[in-house]
Amino acid sequence: MDTDVVELILADHRRFEDLFRELRSAEGDRRTALAELSGLLVAHAEAEETQVYPALRRLGAADGEEVEHGSEEHDEGHRALLALLEVGEPGGSGWDEALEELSGAITHHLDEEERTLLNDARERLTRDRRGALGAEFARMRARLLDSGCGGVEQVRELVRRAGS
Repeated sequence: MDTDVVELILADHRRFEDLFRELRSAEGDRRTALAELSGLLVAHAEAEETQVYPALRRLGAADGEEVEHGSEEHDEGHRALLALLEVGEPGGSGWDEALEELSGAITHHLDEEERTLLNDARERLTRDRRGALGAEFARMRARLLDSGCGGVEQVRELVRRAGS
């Protein structure tokens, strides 16, 4: 498996897009898709913030403003995710609105991150460094996914911490 951090992050981004399509489909397994999306969003964001963003900043591949903006967008995504998780039944009252709020926040973040941080990482970091950083990202992400990080209580805690 390729451990290039840029490629790993991009693969997650494409998976988010697939899951949003499934969540919009009345024929899809929305519960399963939501559980996967929730866990993956939380694990991805936390692994980026603890492993990737600090390293990009330290290695001169990102400035503090880009990193801070990415973290703020993660917080916004967590708030929108919590709102969707709290709707309850997929397809129920408020589902479509909450889903589109989350989708809009995440799509905006993915677009910005791909155009700024990830392009900068490709240009400024060697393949070996991107591989080492990708291995750290993947380990943290897997550990968080294994811990069930996408549950509603865990997301509430992330939102609470971001608000303080």
